[in-house]
Amino acid sequence: MNYSDFQHLKFEPKPNGVLLITINRPEHHNAANARLHDELAEVWLTIKNDRNVRVPVITGAGRAFSVGGDLAEGITSLGKIEPAIHSGEVALQIVYNMVHLDKPIVSAINGPAAGAGLAVALTADISIISETAKLTDAHMNIGVASGDHAALLWPLYCGLPKAKLYLLTADILNGKEAERIGLVSMCKPAEEVLSTALQFADALGQKPQRALRWTKRCLNHWVRQAAPIFDLSVAYEGLNFMEPDAKEGLDAFLEKRKPHFPSTENM
Repeated sequence: MNYSDFQHLKFEPKPNGVLLITINRPEHHNAANARLHDELAEVWLTIKNDRNVRVPVITGAGRAFSVGGDLAEGITSLGKIEPAIHSGEVALQIVYNMVHLDKPIVSAINGPAAGAGLAVALTADISIISETAKLTDAHMNIGVASGDHAALLWPLYCGLPKAKLYLLTADILNGKEAERIGLVSMCKPAEEVLSTALQFADALGQKPQRALRWTKRCLNHWVRQAAPIFDLSVAYEGLNFMEPDAKEGLDAFLEKRKPHFPSTENM
């Protein structure tokens, strides 16, 4: 794709090969509808082929980074296998395309991040988060397995005990706690997040590029060797979307009430 083909991502070139990418659905807190979900996978291939870009920086428009999937749209595809397979394939591509891109990626997590948005925020090589930003892998609250990225990355970042704590409970972390447990690279006051991310990107843009990219490639073999875990988690998430728990979870979320999962009565 050409940059002009993207509908929900904005691009702003900066000096030293830095490209600022802004997720741009602020009226929906940058929730990923089907089009944006696809774009969050495709953009890294476009950047890979752009010789002018050395370091992409990604952030969100408005007050959110990205609150994840557009659940109002997603509920229409519940119980349908083809949309579930497509969504799972794109979820894999988002993470793998970022991991396989040798150019370093910086995320400026300016506000809430969940779901696919959180996958992008945390798959970045350097992640700068606002002190007031809230993170959650909320899959458990809508009745599906944690499939976007977390089973792959969180144990590597913050260890298995903390990963289990937050993925099994779907509890919310603020920026300070995310930094404390090692889930992100750095926490900053809200007004410093983007400028700090751009400073890191500018510095990386002036490093020896082949050495920089090959170092990232080597480090990401830690992630690649855990790929079967990721593939399995995405497959289980897709299967869960065929079950009654997912319908109840999505209905409850949209109706702003506590879910009553059928599996808690039947198992």
